[in-house]
Amino acid sequence: LNGKVLAVDGSSRAPSLAHIGAIYEYDRSYGYRATTVPSTPATLWYVNKHYGKLPWEQILEPAIHIAEDGYAITPLQHQLQKRELKNFDRVEHGSGKKYFLKDGEPYPIGERFCQPDLARMLKILTKKGIEEFYQGTIAKQIDADMRENGGLLRYDDLALIPWPIIRNPLHRKFRGLTVYSMPPPGAGRSLLFTLMAINMIKSRHLNRDEFNRALLLVEIFRNALLERSDRPFDPNYYPQVAEKDMIKRSFVHKCIHKITRETEIHMPIHETEDEVSGDTTHLSVIDSSGTAVSLTQSIERAYGSKAAADGLGFLYNNYLKDYEYKIFSHPFYLRPNAVPWATVAPTLIFCNKKIWMAVGSPGSERIFSSIAQFLIHVVDEHQSIGEAMRAPRLHCSLGGRISLEAERFPEELITFFEQKGYRIDKREAFSFYLGAIHAVMKKHDDTGFQGVAEIRRDGTAGGY
Repeated sequence: LNGKVLAVDGSSRAPSLAHIGAIYEYDRSYGYRATTVPSTPATLWYVNKHYGKLPWEQILEPAIHIAEDGYAITPLQHQLQKRELKNFDRVEHGSGKKYFLKDGEPYPIGERFCQPDLARMLKILTKKGIEEFYQGTIAKQIDADMRENGGLLRYDDLALIPWPIIRNPLHRKFRGLTVYSMPPPGAGRSLLFTLMAINMIKSRHLNRDEFNRALLLVEIFRNALLERSDRPFDPNYYPQVAEKDMIKRSFVHKCIHKITRETEIHMPIHETEDEVSGDTTHLSVIDSSGTAVSLTQSIERAYGSKAAADGLGFLYNNYLKDYEYKIFSHPFYLRPNAVPWATVAPTLIFCNKKIWMAVGSPGSERIFSSIAQFLIHVVDEHQSIGEAMRAPRLHCSLGGRISLEAERFPEELITFFEQKGYRIDKREAFSFYLGAIHAVMKKHDDTGFQGVAEIRRDGTAGGY
């Protein structure tokens, strides 16, 4: 943007009533008590006000149109509603079911889904601005809804307005390109650590057989998660560890030395870990002037807390799930006004100081590994962005569980991983679980753009 790269941190905040004594484990994931202060309206309004070119009313117009006239339910949406049906049933009074299911059941594929209450709320925001959401009648409706249903969010929480914070993005080189990504509380460090590690691996390791190359990659993923977990950094509060330590060349080089040494031996089997959902959304945009946006947004799990705002038609998030609940001194320990952990890594890539690509992905902790694999295919293997998006994908968790699209990898590779001590999580081909790349690339000859939207989820690529 005008020669600058900015990181817009639109993190939510915990309500003033949210603390360990007020939250049972069940409350963290479902229902009204799982909700943090909605920050999306404030973030979008702020970005449009300070950096946008279109009037606010025009920005909201397409959303109002879709909410009023509806759209056809896709196979993926039907499947997600089916997957989350039991969780909708957990919420007393069934507000989420009222708005997002049909008579308590998933909408049939192809049936039109309309949101008249949401359309009415959006029209209010076009006329009166977002102050109506945070300090006006909408805020009062949310407060009343929360009080009636035992939620923690209050008018006073909304009235503080969770304005985004403009941060300096993190950036490092990868194969001569300059890669910018999200600083803490986002997870750009994990992506940059991975790309730096790949940059530093000596050719004798990369030229090994296919199985050992794959082993190096999954160990880089695992170590990226490990180092981030060991170095939590919330720039709003405790500056215990410098945020860039994890992506210093000397530090990454030390980790690579350890990885290349340890992959010669069996890996330890780690504790069983819970599956981490990844139901975020992402969009990437570049315009003719060279302005680029990589935007990742989430209400945590698909359909959020499964509770919806009465009369307003939107879902409450379940972001209280993403706080730390055990370590009191942890930067993301639950306390009033704290921000949660985030795994987002929206990314902009420059070639010769000119924007080349905007890319990102949903997928929780698989976000950074999805983007890294995509870039490896494009940059190192010279694949088109469409081929790179469709390529087989895998991920290694912090605890040593490898999730992969099993039928797209050799069975011998899976056996090789098992013999090394990893647990295998077999996923279907083009798995929803393994991220969803959305990218726009500017052609080097300045003749136009190429875009790709993930076939693993509902996505659309377009231009005009």
